[in-house]
Amino acid sequence: MRSDVAPPRRNLLRFLPLAVFIALAALFLSRLGGSDPSRVPPALIGRPVPVFDLPPLDGVMREGAPVPGLSTADFGSGKVTVVNVWASWCVPCRQEHPLLMQLAADPRIEVVGINYKDTPENARRFLGALGNPFARIGADEKGRAGIEWGVYGVPETFLVGADGAIRHKHIGPLTPQALDTLQSLASVKGDRS
Repeated sequence: MRSDVAPPRRNLLRFLPLAVFIALAALFLSRLGGSDPSRVPPALIGRPVPVFDLPPLDGVMREGAPVPGLSTADFGSGKVTVVNVWASWCVPCRQEHPLLMQLAADPRIEVVGINYKDTPENARRFLGALGNPFARIGADEKGRAGIEWGVYGVPETFLVGADGAIRHKHIGPLTPQALDTLQSLASVKGDRS
């Protein structure tokens, strides 16, 4: 006697892939859901800047002199530093650039840059069109220094205390509120360090 009704076990096996997919999707969404990527806790906060040594971005001038490269030795000399990781191909970097120019005018802060996975020609063109807020620029053509700094993508901005320790990380383009936060922290960190 043959029945048109499939055994319960077969019905269960038909829905197993769907159940697995739903379970994985729920797990994935629970890890992402509602989280703000700019609030990712950076592992380097409170630690000294990573060890790195980047050559200068060829052909970039500031106040009539070539802009030097950037290395670990440039931190911890008693001045609060803002490190901006940027690239000419990065649209949000173009959007935040006026705020970096404004920040560079603050005498309490030295603004330096890491040019991330970019070509020197494009980076020079970018700075020529928008202005150069950077006292130093390290060319990170292969992205190795970005990895050491824990960069997720560009732009990212770090506040380094006068003691050479990373005090704050901002993921994404700077906003007026983020600029206020950096300047406020620079005052506190500058006094404390």
